[in-house]
Amino acid sequence: AAAGAAGGEEEEDTRVPVTVLTGFLGAGKTTLLNRILQEQHGKKIAVIENEFGEVGVDDELVRGAGRGGKYESREEIFEMNNGCICCTVRGDLVRLLGKILRRTAARKLDGIIIETTGLADPAPVAQTFFMDESIKARARLDAIITVVDARHALPKLREKRAPGVEIEAIEQVAFADKILLNKIDLVDEEQLAEVEAELRKTNKVAPILRCERAVVDVKELIGVSAFDLDRVLEMDPEFLEDGEHEHDATVVSVGIVSKGSCDLGRLNVWIATLVREQGVDLFRYKGVLSVAGEADKFVFQGVHMVFEGRPSRAWAEGEERVNKLIFIGRNLDKQALTEGFNAVLVEE
Repeated sequence: AAAGAAGGEEEEDTRVPVTVLTGFLGAGKTTLLNRILQEQHGKKIAVIENEFGEVGVDDELVRGAGRGGKYESREEIFEMNNGCICCTVRGDLVRLLGKILRRTAARKLDGIIIETTGLADPAPVAQTFFMDESIKARARLDAIITVVDARHALPKLREKRAPGVEIEAIEQVAFADKILLNKIDLVDEEQLAEVEAELRKTNKVAPILRCERAVVDVKELIGVSAFDLDRVLEMDPEFLEDGEHEHDATVVSVGIVSKGSCDLGRLNVWIATLVREQGVDLFRYKGVLSVAGEADKFVFQGVHMVFEGRPSRAWAEGEERVNKLIFIGRNLDKQALTEGFNAVLVEE
């Protein structure tokens, strides 16, 4: 317990600490969550994940990384596939938090992590812990952690905003209590210094932790007591008011759901062509695929021109082999993307 101002002692805050994990599309939030779920850190953590778009694949990307698709850990994953967590689903967030806190009352949680969609302004999520009395009594906002992609951050951080339109990548940095500068292995020291200087224009106080493949000690994320309401109110006097905000309407998502299996050769050609011709406009793309002749699911994800894929867990006996893909970016043609993908499917 900390000493009080009058020389006494304050009671220990026993509320569950909540970490809001944010960062623009492809910064490395899912990779970070996978590390938290797999490491033997001994903490009991509940994870709430959310994604933007009509087709949900993040749950597979997270769960599929574990051995056999299951984790021998003490975390739980709760999924919200409702789009923008920062506005339309705050009520759902409150209900889900309440459910978690009730279920875990008998076995004290070490923390809750809320992963927001890459297109979310973290401020309204943070407001939940000050505006809803039932949540405020049992949980506290511990820190807003923003993951930044060292290779792709500069254009977003320097983007000019239209009047009244938020640039979420900048809002995410502004509200960060800690900044994880990820993928530092993909750039040189000169670019790292340039990115850090740009980050400091928006947030002068948050510690910047450099990392590769989101390797960060969980102690840097849970129970750090880094959120400072006074600093936030100084930056945004209307933080505790329930205001409206406008997203960049040019950013859209295209979801594809198709039965069948992919010809691996055709798939590679299609992805390579897509990345080469539209990579600049592809902020984020990811999916879970059925590959002809393979027993395992194939998961892939990419950011602009950077793409990676790997086998995941096996398709369960009797499970229908359905392909799910999501593309998020600008100038996306749903019909062309759907036709292009369907052309790689084969009959088995």
